Amino acid sequence: MKVILCLNLNGRAREDAVADNMLLLDYIREIAGLTGTKQGCDGGECGACTVLVDNVPRLSCLTVARSCEGRRIETVEGLGQNGRLSPLQQGFHEKLGAQCGFCTPGMIMAAEGLLRRNPDPGDEDIREALGGNICRCTGYVKIIESVRYAAECGKTA
Repeated sequence: MKVILCLNLNGRAREDAVADNMLLLDYIREIAGLTGTKQGCDGGECGACTVLVDNVPRLSCLTVARSCEGRRIETVEGLGQNGRLSPLQQGFHEKLGAQCGFCTPGMIMAAEGLLRRNPDPGDEDIREALGGNICRCTGYVKIIESVRYAAECGKTA
């Protein structure tokens, strides 16, 4: 059975017919055509599918799309403005926070959620916020430096 889903995705109002059991991850990738959100473990364990729902990080592989009716969803594609990288995207570039890049969108979205509720986090705050995101390439040092860079950029903005 299909339902009409009305939500705001990356600042744009959308209305789409979706299966009533469609996952938010599938909606974002298949219907909205935004492939930055990655499909990793399909079990809520890796964090690659992290998006923001009303500013709160959420695993889109565990979220039924229709539960987001009327909500504001943000993906990594929605962070940059006017062709410019967001401070977090810039931080991951400048501080080499991305290795293979697969986990990067989820890491960035989890960190964005942190910075919106705590613009001046300590390293422990960053580690806790990223605790549900797995990177198989790094020791997380560069990822933490990337988030710290973005927080510093926010202080001067």
